[in-house]
Amino acid sequence: MIIIGWLLIGLVAGALARLLMPGRDPLGCFGTALLGVIGSFVGGFLYELIAYHQATLHRSGLIGSVVGAMLLLLLRRLFVSESRR
Repeated sequence: MIIIGWLLIGLVAGALARLLMPGRDPLGCFGTALLGVIGSFVGGFLYELIAYHQATLHRSGLIGSVVGAMLLLLLRRLFVSESRR
């Protein structure tokens, strides 16, 4: 049940991140959910790093997940566009 919950929250966070960042990203439904789940860990890591000066890996809430997913989308766009040139 926990994994299904992570995927559902990840799908919402990934969809919000893709909605907030204009541009074309050819990700499917599973890719969007995975983006949100990984974004949750990235957002939690950044929060811990900024707030407590610790480099620990934690999950974050919906806002942290969206911020982390947006950062991952930005990095993906930078590296994918570089490799196509």
